[in-house]
Amino acid sequence: MKKLCLIASILPVFGCNHFEAKEPLENVTVESPFRDDRKNETASEKSYTQRGLDQPLNHRINKEVPNEQIENSTKSPVKGHTLLDVVLISQNPELKFGCEVTSLAMMLHYAGVPTNKMDLYHAIEKDPDPLIKSPTGDILHWGNPASGFVGDMTGRRPGYAVFDKPMINLINQKLPGRAVNLTGQPFEQILQHVSNGFPVVVWTTGDFRLPDRWEAWNHGKEQIKTPLDLHVVLLVGYDADYVYLNDPLSGRKHVKVDKRRFISSWHALQSRAVSYK
Repeated sequence: MKKLCLIASILPVFGCNHFEAKEPLENVTVESPFRDDRKNETASEKSYTQRGLDQPLNHRINKEVPNEQIENSTKSPVKGHTLLDVVLISQNPELKFGCEVTSLAMMLHYAGVPTNKMDLYHAIEKDPDPLIKSPTGDILHWGNPASGFVGDMTGRRPGYAVFDKPMINLINQKLPGRAVNLTGQPFEQILQHVSNGFPVVVWTTGDFRLPDRWEAWNHGKEQIKTPLDLHVVLLVGYDADYVYLNDPLSGRKHVKVDKRRFISSWHALQSRAVSYK
């Protein structure tokens, strides 16, 4: 991945701040606030590509979500539009790879929980398996984000991401018995939850397009297949054509993104979403 996270000039790109803003977000409407990294690679990203981490894999996924699936996901919820006033929290500079816990901190703050991103950083489950790379820089072994955060969230060392189940466990620590895992539900249900007054943490990509940096590594006896260009944001609103996001990476509130485009990226990230009730 979210993420997206620029680790260091000598290390590969993972996690949630891979993309850089190409223009002020107040000037952005339909399009994402993030640049097309294919056209304007930084030196670090070129190094990442040269190490072979951007080569197509057998499991590479790069196809549009069927229109009928998107149409079914954009049916109007109870309210035609909703926009929640959720405090904005930035993941930087402390948590370069911390888009998940920072988005969660925003959500929990809205729920009235006395916590912050650093508290959640320490509390989230971690997968301790170290990163092992080949001589050419390919990832051979690493952790499983379904079990806990993979790598170092601070950016002092390579970091990746965490998926929904550890986040649900953390929500239940802060709001006992109130966590809601919306992963795998139709997007209409996600919008319904927002319509009911609950912001939702959602997994997407940095530019809200289909992921194009897929990677695979071994974790014990299983193989982890996942995109590196992952990002996590807080869904705080919607209308007929757009969703509105609090983005911990850009540090912008109510970022406006085309709904169909966002749904495609969300589906590609296995429709992950968590909230509370």
